[in-house]
Amino acid sequence: MSAIPDLPSRTPRTPRSSLAARPSRPSAVVIVGAGPRATGLVERLAANAPELYGAGAPPFAVHLVDPYPPGGGRIWRPDQSPLLWMNSMAEDVTMFTDESVEGEGPVRPGPSLAEWAARLRDGDLPDGPTGAVPPELAAEAAALTGGSFATRRLQSAYLRWVYERAVAALPPGVTVHEHRYRAVRITGPRDGRQQVWLEGRATPITADAVVLALGHLDAEPDAEQRALSAFAAEYGLVHLPPEFTADSDLDVLRPGEPVLVRGLGLAFVDLMVLLTEGRGGRYERGPAGELRYRPSGREPVLHVGSRRGVPYHAKIGYPLDGERPPVPRFFGPAEVDALLRLPGGPDFRRDIWPLIDKELGYAHYHRLFTAHPERTTLEWRVFEERYAARPPGDPALATLIASAVPDPADRLDPDALDHPLAGLRYPDEEALQQGLRGYIEADLARRHNPGHSPDLAVFLALLSVYGQLIRLGDIGGWWHGFFSYLASGPPGPRLEQLLALSRAGVVRFLGAGLTVTTDPGRGVFRASGDGLPGHTVEARALVEARLPEPTVERSRDPLLRSLHRDGAAATPAGLLAVSPDDGRVLDRAGRPHPRRFALGPHTDARASGAFARPRTNAPAFRQNDATARALLRCLRALAHSAPLSA
Repeated sequence: MSAIPDLPSRTPRTPRSSLAARPSRPSAVVIVGAGPRATGLVERLAANAPELYGAGAPPFAVHLVDPYPPGGGRIWRPDQSPLLWMNSMAEDVTMFTDESVEGEGPVRPGPSLAEWAARLRDGDLPDGPTGAVPPELAAEAAALTGGSFATRRLQSAYLRWVYERAVAALPPGVTVHEHRYRAVRITGPRDGRQQVWLEGRATPITADAVVLALGHLDAEPDAEQRALSAFAAEYGLVHLPPEFTADSDLDVLRPGEPVLVRGLGLAFVDLMVLLTEGRGGRYERGPAGELRYRPSGREPVLHVGSRRGVPYHAKIGYPLDGERPPVPRFFGPAEVDALLRLPGGPDFRRDIWPLIDKELGYAHYHRLFTAHPERTTLEWRVFEERYAARPPGDPALATLIASAVPDPADRLDPDALDHPLAGLRYPDEEALQQGLRGYIEADLARRHNPGHSPDLAVFLALLSVYGQLIRLGDIGGWWHGFFSYLASGPPGPRLEQLLALSRAGVVRFLGAGLTVTTDPGRGVFRASGDGLPGHTVEARALVEARLPEPTVERSRDPLLRSLHRDGAAATPAGLLAVSPDDGRVLDRAGRPHPRRFALGPHTDARASGAFARPRTNAPAFRQNDATARALLRCLRALAHSAPLSA
């Protein structure tokens, strides 16, 4: 495809020239953003149109506005390093609904990433642009298995194929226009057509409805980050603020120099990869099968720590056999309804977390009692009855669990999970390095051992909980971090590489409770952790290895800022407030806008991802379906209530 600002319309059935001959203009929808969320919305428009926008309705146009190619958008664009992987196994990634999805629209099954790759290898993709996949990606697809981790470039090709298939499934006469521009503002009355203004264009796109599907956005730095950047500028240092790692200028980090890194999540993993293998280092197996790293000499030395001091838990490396945890059980629609009725709204710690805690515990112990009964002292039926009888947060639950599960290692302790190094102190720096390596080795072993299969049950319960929480709006940031730490960690091989880098001295752990300060006297950044009091590391470079927090007020996206400035409501945490029913943007009086919608991480209905694990009733799929149906009803009502030539 030619990378030009305005691309030709994609018309699945009716040529554009025949539409131009119609005496009335078609209705139009603008989708700002063309990544996975927008792709999923187009798929749902195609799936729901036969029911809600059927025979006799005038054609409509869909305008996708994004500087990046449709399908992958910015985050999943194809021009990324081939060293960067997804953090989910290929069989656990899908863009298609299945029988688990609770929505009004029809289920339209499609291949997971693994199934798509197999069909690509076998030449069995009749409804997609197989010729658009470059040879090197076709080779990757041929080698992919369900249990392997695809590169982001291959996921980009999958997303592009899904997009092309969704466009092809739209009703006859519907056109899709791709605009490689940045949207900067929306104007128009509540009860009238909307104008979407594009950067560098004098004429807006006029539409009957607008959807923001913006994905992860850059943000202006907060007060701490501004102070660190100012210090770096004054003393000639390097400070890389929170941002998408693939867009960072890592060339400023010089070989051999110490670099302080704050963050041990997925952004750190990308940073680690790009500064090691990305600079010519390589891995090899030692005589005993252990992974070793051979430096190229171009790597900096990464001194890394965080609040927890440990990486996100590795992806679980075994399938669930037997019965899935029967969730939701204690945190389902009825419980959310009750929370929404509380005067003044629910408090997360007081009202919501006890229900989540009991739900996660139920999944954990259901699996322990049914799959590993030799490690319990009661029959599951008896334990379940007693567990269900106690209210959330009741201290008697802990007593029941202790009596029925003798080994503390078999009990679920969310607080201990969230603070794995709490209270640990090390005598010296080498003991700290060995202690952290031991923790990571134990985590890797556990996440690949079916003997700990209650961990997988908890993972599935976390997905269920997330699906309920989207109805409650802004619940603060702690939950999202906790969820990511337990459920969205890196592939196991990445942590094996981290261990090899640590043994090679390329990575040095700083531990938990990381504190970063500035030292004007020496003109350096300083870092220390709780695990080794009195020990500090100095460096002339600091990297914040994390994405910016979603925020309306500090977003670098001019469209989002102007929307808020023009009256759209934001939550206390800075998220765009939307209706949980269909994603309509709320104003400061709580009124849903009849023609403006928003989906994604910048909203208070943010889901855990734009694509999902199959058969998990993914929240994003339910949201896409509800919004697509609302859009189609809106277009149908307008088509029948007003002359289209207006």
